[in-house]
Amino acid sequence: MRCPFCGNIDTQVKDSRPAEDHVSIRRRRFCPACGGRFTTYERVQLRDLVVIKSNGKREDFDRDKLERSIRISMQKRPIEPDRIDQMISGIVRRLESMGETDIPSNRIGEIVMEALARIDTVAYVRFASVYKNFQAADDFEDFVHELRPPTAPGEE
Repeated sequence: MRCPFCGNIDTQVKDSRPAEDHVSIRRRRFCPACGGRFTTYERVQLRDLVVIKSNGKREDFDRDKLERSIRISMQKRPIEPDRIDQMISGIVRRLESMGETDIPSNRIGEIVMEALARIDTVAYVRFASVYKNFQAADDFEDFVHELRPPTAPGEE
């Protein structure tokens, strides 16, 4: 593993243990060249996934990009970080177990929205506003209206 401080490729593992999510290994590393210490995480990857964008462009699946977008939608929400990590790991496992290496980006978006809807409706609406490209306040209103159960006549 290359040292992020000096670029030395000869770093040493000082400690390894399961990460809090029990899905990855946390390794503390030391660089003998500069004395720097840093942490790396190692995860199982079942297959290399490729995302097919709506414009047809292909790019490698990036777990970090998925995690960033989910964490942005969940900012300042009362959700435990471990719960978010579990959700992200579950989404990645679901994508990897689909049996295909090429996954349309809209399918990933739908899976994320399903997961967010189960955990936090505010995060769900935030993510949907970007995913569905809301342009005006009416778009939010229409989307939130779809979330509410229909009321019987005379209940409003």
